[in-house]
Amino acid sequence: MSQLRDIMTSQVASVTPQDSVQQAANLMSQLNVGVIPVVENGMLRGVVTDRDVVLRSVANNNAAAMVADVMTANVITGTPDMSVDDASRLMAENQVRRLPVVENNQLVGIVALGDLAARETFSGHAGVALSNISSNIPDPEPGEQLT
Repeated sequence: MSQLRDIMTSQVASVTPQDSVQQAANLMSQLNVGVIPVVENGMLRGVVTDRDVVLRSVANNNAAAMVADVMTANVITGTPDMSVDDASRLMAENQVRRLPVVENNQLVGIVALGDLAARETFSGHAGVALSNISSNIPDPEPGEQLT
């Protein structure tokens, strides 16, 4: 049975809680990613997503915000020895598309639905996780704003 260590991205860029939201957004843009782990002394403190930046900084006209002001602190995580099946279920149950991988309280990698889908062996797991995540997102009515 395959484990997360077999498919996770282990070279993960991160920011600290003291970094500016602008720095986090620039890093997301450079790397073409929608989430950056927030790490302090090697320990995962949370994540900052493109949605966090927009809703908690830009929408509030808070250009001087720090990552600590906008990050999501309570993050669902996996472990390197977790099976891909278990990780897929965890992602689906918790409606997350990205799963930071932590070992001994240290961030060691991250797994995204794309990582599951990119491996033919696991593509069914990714599809199940994505359909479970997407099925709980309501479709907007015409002209309705998403919140």
